Amino acid sequence: MHQNGVLIESNFIQLELFGMKLKQPHKVAEIAELIDASFVGDGDQLVTGINEIHRVEIGDLVFVDHPKYYQKALKSAATIILIDQEVECPEGKSLLISKNPFDDYNRLTKYFSPFKPQSEMIGEDCEIDDSALIYPNVFIGHRVKIGAHVTIHPGCYIGDDTVIEENAIIGPNSVLGHYAFYYKQKPEGRERMHSCGNVWIERDVEIGALCSIDAGVSSTTRIGAGTKIDNQVHIGHDTIVGKNCLMAGHTGVAGCVTMEDNVILWGQVGVASDLVLGKGSVVLAQSGISKDLKPGVTYFGSPAGEVKEKFKEMAAIRQLAKK
Repeated sequence: MHQNGVLIESNFIQLELFGMKLKQPHKVAEIAELIDASFVGDGDQLVTGINEIHRVEIGDLVFVDHPKYYQKALKSAATIILIDQEVECPEGKSLLISKNPFDDYNRLTKYFSPFKPQSEMIGEDCEIDDSALIYPNVFIGHRVKIGAHVTIHPGCYIGDDTVIEENAIIGPNSVLGHYAFYYKQKPEGRERMHSCGNVWIERDVEIGALCSIDAGVSSTTRIGAGTKIDNQVHIGHDTIVGKNCLMAGHTGVAGCVTMEDNVILWGQVGVASDLVLGKGSVVLAQSGISKDLKPGVTYFGSPAGEVKEKFKEMAAIRQLAKK
């Protein structure tokens, strides 16, 4: 990205970590005091980030509020676990004991990354290259970075902390960085998890009209360089799309999916959450993906299977119908 002729690289690094990494580390004891929780472990241990389970790293705080997922959280890369009962603490980690981990997690994310209302069409602390073509009626949130020769068509919403690298094209009425679709069921209804992640669009990406790419819950939803996305495609929170992928119209990709390079999803494909689509895999139209995909293999059907096997099944069913 360029601004006034100067190459800016450090901002991309900062934005990738925005909302996931704290601007300044905080001690476990300080976090416990903020949410009125007790702790097990070293009170001086540093919390460097806050993240949900699918994207945690060393130094991160993660929450868990169901015994079914205790081990996943305790064995994850996260260093601090916000949990609803005291269990054996893994070596080198700390526990924060809370009656309501989801609520306290939301309290922390809202404290460190508060919502800031905006009444202007362009927010504060944005960096927009002079060569970018931004049509009328485009809303741009706070701290957005837009690179050289980017085109953003009318009616788009570009949420806080979005990064759009050079030569990207965003089609009319598309939304980048709306809230993550992540809720906790409570007796009084569903409560949304506060989104403090962002969206990162790499260079030479093309996004069609009426697409929606959700912000990460507390990390980054990322679209790799050279990827082309058709009209009316949805991509969920914290999904990572590789380089040179292709997605046809009406495709829906759930949250926390990892799509490796050169994957092709044809029209009306649906992808369930937390899956890995192997490099160069192809999914034919109207298929439903419920399991990880092997690299370089073509799939079809719902639930999808390898295309040759699915065609054999269809042929066998047709023969049964003739008997």
